[in-house]
Amino acid sequence: MMLSAEIEAVANPAADFTSDRLSAANIHPETRLATDYLNHFNEVVMLIDMLPMMPDCAADIASWRPRSYVEHFAASWFKERDLAIAAYSTVDPARRHAFEATVAAIDAAIAAVQTILAFVPEADEQTFATIAAIADHEVKPLLEHASGLINGGPVRAPERSDANHAQSAVDALFG
Repeated sequence: MMLSAEIEAVANPAADFTSDRLSAANIHPETRLATDYLNHFNEVVMLIDMLPMMPDCAADIASWRPRSYVEHFAASWFKERDLAIAAYSTVDPARRHAFEATVAAIDAAIAAVQTILAFVPEADEQTFATIAAIADHEVKPLLEHASGLINGGPVRAPERSDANHAQSAVDALFG
C-alpha cells in the first residue's frame, strides 16, 4: 500500500528525474530502476545457500513473501524511496514488462523451494540438492537477468531453458 507522500511523488510530473539526482540516489539514470530492490531476493537466496549447514533457516525461507518493486520501497529504509517509487512509474514499458516477468519467475522459483520445505519437514541430502539446483539454475540466473535490466542491459524476457524447471524439480522430488 502506498503512503500519501508516495502517491503524491508518483503523481507529480515535476519530480526531479535528472541523471545527477537519480545517480546520487543509486537509481540507474537511464532505466530508472534501483538495484536495492534485489536485496529483497538476495536475503532469501543467502538463507537457501545456508540451508544444508543450518536447517533452522527453513523457517525464515518459509516466511519470506514476494514484494513488488513499489511494495519493497514503500516498506524500506532506502533514503530515496519516494524517488525510486516515482521513477518506477516512468520506466520504459517494455523494460518494465521484462523486469516484472523476471520478478514473477523469481517469485515462482522461490515458491517452489518453499513448497518443498513445507512438505519435507526433515530435509535430507536429496532435498537439499533439489533446492540448491533451483537456486543455482533458476533463481540466481534470473537475479542476474533482473540486475541486467536494472543496469541498462538489453530488454528481453528472461531466458529459461525449462520454463517449468522449479515445478519439475518439485514433482520429481515427490514423484
